[in-house]
Amino acid sequence: MVPAMDNAVIRSLSGGVNQSGVRDYNERLLLTLLQRNGPTAGSELARLANLSPQTISIILREMEAEGLLARGAPVKGKVGKPSVPMSLAENGVLSFGVKIGRRSAVLLLADFRGTVRHELQLTYNYPLPGPIFAFLRAGLETILGQCSAAERQRICGVGIGTPFELWRWNELVGAPAAEFIAWKDVDFAAELGKFTDLPVSVVNDATAGCQAEHIYGRGKEFRDYAYFFIGAFVGGGIVLNHSVYQGHYGNAGALGSLRSFGPQGESQQLIDTASIHLLETRLTENGQDPQELWDQPQDWSRFARFVEPWLGRTAQELARASLSVCAVIDFEAILIDGAFPETVKQELVERTRRYLVNQDMRGLIVPRIEAGAVGGNARAIGAATSPLFERYFMNGNIRL
Repeated sequence: MVPAMDNAVIRSLSGGVNQSGVRDYNERLLLTLLQRNGPTAGSELARLANLSPQTISIILREMEAEGLLARGAPVKGKVGKPSVPMSLAENGVLSFGVKIGRRSAVLLLADFRGTVRHELQLTYNYPLPGPIFAFLRAGLETILGQCSAAERQRICGVGIGTPFELWRWNELVGAPAAEFIAWKDVDFAAELGKFTDLPVSVVNDATAGCQAEHIYGRGKEFRDYAYFFIGAFVGGGIVLNHSVYQGHYGNAGALGSLRSFGPQGESQQLIDTASIHLLETRLTENGQDPQELWDQPQDWSRFARFVEPWLGRTAQELARASLSVCAVIDFEAILIDGAFPETVKQELVERTRRYLVNQDMRGLIVPRIEAGAVGGNARAIGAATSPLFERYFMNGNIRL
């Protein structure tokens, strides 16, 4: 049974950083530079931001007084006064992240630096609105009950990462269409508004994973790249000119919808040929419990004879898909991550590299194939970044 929510506790969160509003351009620029570069002295920030040292000093002092920034130990140089590096304060801003997946939902609280403070998970055969919102209602109460009053005042919002048009996925997740259609008219902000005053942001789940990789993973290494996340169903995201690109409808980088072919040459999508649900199906056919694939910590070694052919097929599909997206955008890299053990990810990346060599690459420049760094929780962590981008960070092309 879901415990009753203490609405007074939740709705009191409308104070603190939540009332400070969206930062102005220069403040967001400095916060983004500090997020990407780590501790940085004011003189260097002035150079990167093309602002005067006096302007930088005023802004840094104001944000330090607000608790957004922390002052580091002075660093002595060869000449002049020691420089003082500034960094994002550990408790500067917190945000909730939600991942609604086909097999599980995750609610977590992360800080400015991407560190997960608290995390809860709900597993199911398929997601339905009632259980999901009951989980979020109870989960918010549980996590907030573990936070101090000061931490609660630092929470700026809730980001939700969810597949778009979720109601269309009933066949793939094995849900009755009559039940799953309930997702069609769901207003996430309105539903959460029944038990919290926190601002709510909604982002495609795979795009959320790409956001996490971009700011907390390997995003600093590449200007333009495509990102594949292999979950129960494969999805993706794209980064152009150091910016996660969501597109006009927020659905850019829907890489799971790339065209593929079945064993008889029939037209399929990448989601039908390079997803973990294929491995689940294979295990079920052989009397194994597919739920064990998701047990934490993940260990797929006991399923080696089923994982091996799945890896081969998935790598082939990702190699072809990688060239398809590079035919549209000249990506310098393809990043691959997913909800699987680290050893499986590394093997998948290596095999994709090998299969890429055998593809028809006329007219194309071969991209680097690299492993993502954030891991299986990328979608929930990335969802938590949405309120931060809306208020504190810049998702754009700035100098690193």
